[in-house]
This record gives sequence, structure tokens and C-alpha cells, in this order.
Amino acid sequence: AEMVPLGDHFQSRPNNRYLDLLQRRSLEDQIELWWFREPRQSLVCYCASVALIIGLGLGGVGFLSTTSSGKSSEWRLVVGTTLCLLSLAVLLKQLLSSAIQDMNCVHSRRRIDQLKSGGRADPALILVVGLAVMLCGTVLLCVDTVSSGGDDSDDMLVSGLVLMAVGLGMTLAVVGYGVLVYLKRRREHARRRRAIGARRLGRGSASVFRVSGGSMTQAGRETSLI
Repeated sequence: AEMVPLGDHFQSRPNNRYLDLLQRRSLEDQIELWWFREPRQSLVCYCASVALIIGLGLGGVGFLSTTSSGKSSEWRLVVGTTLCLLSLAVLLKQLLSSAIQDMNCVHSRRRIDQLKSGGRADPALILVVGLAVMLCGTVLLCVDTVSSGGDDSDDMLVSGLVLMAVGLGMTLAVVGYGVLVYLKRRREHARRRRAIGARRLGRGSASVFRVSGGSMTQAGRETSLI
């Protein structure tokens, strides 16, 4: 509480900013709320993960369904299996995050920021998946270039180009997302520093005002005594 001079008495006045700070800290200390911070980023990463699971799964099933017993279709089996495994990896990450959140077995804020939807693990996983898809497309193009041209040469070329384009798009999307998050945090940090500077300036002005008020009161008393 702040003591404000009022004549010969002092009046106790609660500091609203201090109470708001205590309330904010008490809310931030609740572990359940750590999982739901930054809802926009969580929603973007969750939707991207769901789209990856569906897209990679359908692509892998499509390649596997067109696999025949001939040697020329072995690349379909490899690519389809790879896409299905990548889709399974993204799905396992989402299930793992949900299970850890439900069991409430992690109490470290740094770990929660990594594992939650929209945390650091989601962009890293999507980046790895994008690089893997781009690598698959590059391998298909190299194999198609080296081979003498078989029955599936055109299909391999088209599949390689599509996979490279998808992987490159995913990689660029993750890089753009990281840049936007960095700029947002930097802007919030600058805004917080300006708010702290303005608060300190306000406290300095208030203290000067209190000292001058006390001096005027003391001067008035001396004048009345004379």
C-alpha cells in the first residue's frame, strides 16, 4: 500500500498496478494455462499438422495402391511407405502432446513450451517432414535421369516434381512462420520495454510530487508558528 499525505494524517491507498501484477503472476503460475498460451499459433500449427497427416497419408496410400508385382513399381512401394511413416510421425507427436497434457506429468515451463501445439517441436517436425518429402522427390528425379527410361519414367518424373514442390513449399512455410514469430516477439519485447520505461518515469514524477508536497506542508507549519 502507498502512504499519501493528507494534512496531518496519512491515508493508505492500495496500488492497483501492484495488485494486477500479483494477479497476473498467480495466473501464470498455473500449469494448466501454460498449454493454452498463444492460441493463434497453436491453431495454425494444429491445422497444419492435421493437413499433413491427411495429405501424407492419402499420398502414401495412393502410391501403395498402384504398386504392382513388377520391378518397375518398387519405387512406388518405397515412396508410399515413406509418406505413410512421415504421416504416422506427425500423428504420434500430436497424440503424445495430448497424452502428456491430460496426464499433467510435465511441470517444466520450458518442456511445455516445446511439446504444446504451436510450440517449438511443431515447426521443427514440419521442417523435417518437408525436407524428407523434398529429398524423396530429388531421389526420384535422379533415378529417372540415370535410368534408361522404362514404362514408369513419366510417372516417376511427375511424382518427383510434385514431391519436390510440396517439400519446398513446406520448408518455405516453416521459415516464413519462424520469421513472423520472431518479429512478433521482438515487437512485444520492445513494447514491454517502453511500458517499463514509462512506468519508471511515472514513479519518479510521483515521488518528486510527494516530496514537494511535504516540503510545502512543513513550510506552512513554520509560517503559522511565526
